[in-house]
Amino acid sequence: MIRRSLLLSAVAALTLAACGQGADKKAGAEGAPLLVGATAVPHAEILEQVKPILAAEGVPIEIKVFNDYVQPNVQLSEKRLDVNYFQTKPYLDEFNTARGTTLVTVAGVHVEPLGLYSRKHKALADLPNGAQVILPNDASNTGRALLLLQAAGLITLKDPQNPLQTVRDIATNPKALVFREVEAATIPRILPQVDAAVINTNYALDAGLKPKADALSLEGADSPYVNYLVARPDNQNDPRIQALATALRSQAIKDFIAKKYDGAVIPAA
Repeated sequence: MIRRSLLLSAVAALTLAACGQGADKKAGAEGAPLLVGATAVPHAEILEQVKPILAAEGVPIEIKVFNDYVQPNVQLSEKRLDVNYFQTKPYLDEFNTARGTTLVTVAGVHVEPLGLYSRKHKALADLPNGAQVILPNDASNTGRALLLLQAAGLITLKDPQNPLQTVRDIATNPKALVFREVEAATIPRILPQVDAAVINTNYALDAGLKPKADALSLEGADSPYVNYLVARPDNQNDPRIQALATALRSQAIKDFIAKKYDGAVIPAA
């Protein structure tokens, strides 16, 4: 009888221990950091400013930095990330269509005016006939770059407003500019080798360029290309992600963006 009681006590103790371990694991999962994918500049820098705001609310975040525009979406769709922050909605729409994904926007955070840069020429008028101009090779940014060149008076397009045009949609090209499309992340490295290149602001900043001072032509503050916090349909309403969205749009972060980037990055309305 004593032996049986001891055996029952041991089983009960083991059961309680197992329950305790399960509770610990559950608590650990709930307390796990929110994993956020971002490009280095300015997105990861802005997220670093958000960290203490969310930490005070009990929401730790971990930032995973990428140097391209594809993997942050791939890993988010595969649930290796909880959320990402690096892209415009036209880019996201094109990615979803091409890859069959269903990623969704959560909140618009900032605008990065796109710019045309040159290491060889000081002004638009200095671009020679037949100048080689590099464009980003993803559809949304190619169209956006062409609209920038049209606004600068270098070309005209068949549809002056269409954001998804290609070089085949150029109607007039008075300087006979020669266009080449290259992956956006690599463009700053090849800028010295060409006459001019359209560069996304995050990569321009990362390369040490100052958009307001260095760009031959720059989108205005009214650019519709807002950078969004992006999630999946299954987690977009996660309270931690909503807390991150609120923090990214807070006045403190807007003030940081305005001071840090001096017009190269503009808080979204």
